[in-house]
Amino acid sequence: MQQTLQKPKREMLNYINVFRGLAILLIVVGHTMQIGNPGTWVNNIAFEIFTGGTALFIFISGFLFQHLSDRYEYKTYLKKKWTNVILPYIITAIPGIILCFTMPIAYGNPFDGLNPFAQIGIFLTTGRVQNVPTWYIPMICIFFLLADAFLILEKKKVLYKLLPFLFLITLLIPRMALEPENLVGMSYAAKYLEYIKYVLNGFVHFASMYILGMYFSAYKDKIALCYDKRRLFISLMLLTSAIDIYLLHNFGISNGTISKIFLTLIVLGYLKHYDEQIKNCKWFNNSMDMVAKYSFSIFFVHWYIFFAFNQFFNTAKVLPVNSPEEFGTAILIAIARFITVTGISLGILVGLKKLLVKLQVQNTRSIIGV
Repeated sequence: MQQTLQKPKREMLNYINVFRGLAILLIVVGHTMQIGNPGTWVNNIAFEIFTGGTALFIFISGFLFQHLSDRYEYKTYLKKKWTNVILPYIITAIPGIILCFTMPIAYGNPFDGLNPFAQIGIFLTTGRVQNVPTWYIPMICIFFLLADAFLILEKKKVLYKLLPFLFLITLLIPRMALEPENLVGMSYAAKYLEYIKYVLNGFVHFASMYILGMYFSAYKDKIALCYDKRRLFISLMLLTSAIDIYLLHNFGISNGTISKIFLTLIVLGYLKHYDEQIKNCKWFNNSMDMVAKYSFSIFFVHWYIFFAFNQFFNTAKVLPVNSPEEFGTAILIAIARFITVTGISLGILVGLKKLLVKLQVQNTRSIIGV
């Protein structure tokens, strides 16, 4: 009788798990800790420092895709992505869709007045209206669909040779700015096209980070170089950040992803180098493991808590600063908002997870992402 040989369980990379936890926290920081009036140095510096966590998240997606690629089969892969990514995306979009219909002005729905079913189609295919951060899902679906092409190019030893070209694209094609108030006067079709362009722009802009993640997964021994070259990368991160702040303040040009490329390499190098020490620091490692476990779920729900916080305390998304006293107040509110949004998001998700388990739901991940 023939025995079916099962592949050994994949090694759990602790440093990547911690990285995933830090990446989702940076994404929440980017949304909750924006301060300063538009166009001021305070706002420009805060924007450069706090935003850009998406780049790290995409790097991790590419890393994990390549790390698990020896078990890859295209149809199975897509089915899993449907179950574990797209389904929870659709389910967790429901509160945002309700808010778009019931509070269209406060919530920022530029498609108010259009047929409700058409609106839902627009929301789900663009992600950004009903739940601002989830524009990421339509964008990452393009990477899912191209999975075969990436692995074929990798096997042909072509994929990673494209990285210099992809980084040049990231440099020359910055992320689009898209806010509902800037679409006033456009037709619904023109507005929808802007949101589709936003998703496609994200794919083109971040392709370098996804392939970079694949590269470091394929050549994990190269991660040590990130630590060895840490002083160079820190210098380049500070330099590119300073240049970006200057260009943003004086010319309205911004591309914060450049500095986040160096931040990614710095964090990766440090986490891999100190992996054993991090494992031995139980409180930190366990905390990051918890956050990493719920990272996708936090990603799906934190914008709702952020919106509720702003409504309840009557605070703006970007906290104004008109004096030194307001600067201190804005910092305190921003920190409190980050802690509140993160804590409540995690608390709600842990509670929902326990409830679904009690209800004997077989795959809670397909509902809330964990």
